[in-house]
Amino acid sequence: MTTRRRIRLAWRAARGRLAVAALLALAATAGLLPMTAHAVPSYARQTGSECAACHVGGFGPQLTPYGVRFKINGYTDSDGKDGKIPLSAMMVGNWTHTAKGAAEGDRIDHFKSNDNSAMQEASVFLAGRLTDNIGTFVQSTYSGVDKRWALDQFDVRYARATSLGGKEATIGLAVNGNPTLTDPFNTLGQWRFPYTSSDFNAGFGPSPLVENLAGGVAGVNAYTLFDKHYYAEVGVYDTLSKRALSAINADDPGKFKGLGTYWRLAYVQDWKRDNFSVGLFGFNARLHPERDDPGATDRHTDLGVDASYQFLGNREHIYTVNGSYVRERMRLGYTHGQIGEADRNTNTLDQYRLAASYHYAQTWGATLGWFQSHGSRDAALYGDSLRGRPDTAGYVLQADWTPWGKESSWGAPWANVRLGLQYTGYNRYMGGSHYYDADGNTRRARDNNTTMLFLWLSI
Repeated sequence: MTTRRRIRLAWRAARGRLAVAALLALAATAGLLPMTAHAVPSYARQTGSECAACHVGGFGPQLTPYGVRFKINGYTDSDGKDGKIPLSAMMVGNWTHTAKGAAEGDRIDHFKSNDNSAMQEASVFLAGRLTDNIGTFVQSTYSGVDKRWALDQFDVRYARATSLGGKEATIGLAVNGNPTLTDPFNTLGQWRFPYTSSDFNAGFGPSPLVENLAGGVAGVNAYTLFDKHYYAEVGVYDTLSKRALSAINADDPGKFKGLGTYWRLAYVQDWKRDNFSVGLFGFNARLHPERDDPGATDRHTDLGVDASYQFLGNREHIYTVNGSYVRERMRLGYTHGQIGEADRNTNTLDQYRLAASYHYAQTWGATLGWFQSHGSRDAALYGDSLRGRPDTAGYVLQADWTPWGKESSWGAPWANVRLGLQYTGYNRYMGGSHYYDADGNTRRARDNNTTMLFLWLSI
């Protein structure tokens, strides 16, 4: 039930020519250099710093205060040496077992109902400094599960240091393809735990629209960090055209009517030994779920609060806690009023996320995550739910080993690897302890409990 708004014709044309041309150029590069994900070693080579300087545990994407500043500064900080090529590549391979094999209607083509191994993702990145004030994070990925490539993330930034009211400030502009991609903290949809998960597990239930737009929109965001403590960001988004979506192999979420708007406020305090942040964010869009049926719209209003805490100490023992809560209010003029696929005109969805981690010597890590979502009863909207609700809840346990990524590591900063074991347990799924699977049979939530062994490489 996703959809999107459309921007005014002039904005759409200008954005389309600029963004699509750049993205297609990168996509062509990706076809030559397939490899996946969020910790990008080209930044370490650019700055001369080890991966552990920017990332908790010596591997991304969870950022330290140094990593937060690097992102806010537009990916442009460097060691002053020229000749650095802003290219990186990654790959994630995994093996997945679920407590009960997938129903026939839920099986992924070319794979078994259970005990699957896959090269899940292979990505190439254009990630680094282009000029003194312009930097990039652009990712194109081949999925070994879906058997296709896509240009799934892009964030091109201009940033510069200045002074406002006698206080130090950084101001920036980001052209990007995902509302939460631009966020510098570890709490919102794109960057929160789990940082990798299996394509063969059942997922985490319905989520707010703001977390379902990656690859299908383009936006421009203005942001600032003022006096080292106050972060503010505001952006506008539009859907990509059908032609652009086809060119980059992105899913079509529908189209916006007008602009989708995003905003973010946060307060940050860094005491060096430890740090914390607390913030608010929101997203609003009126959406046509079907492009060719431009009647009524579904309006989504997302409002959230988030917080994070890190104890870094002397970097031998590191503790982190990240959490967020989002409420989405939906007015389903199209889904309810026009096509009758929802019982109610107004629905709500509440999403909670919490993760706590411990890392020893930037090498050994353990993380516990908790997820929960619940919402209004609507049997037509949540057709596979026994109770007509989206309610889903559970936990994620992960242990990982990251042998390199430190200054004295072998092959630094080229050799980066993480080996991990992850377990996802479900207390509720799509309404309760039982739900209907794709074959129409009753299935227990705990039948989806998933064990995943993964290997994550980056160069």
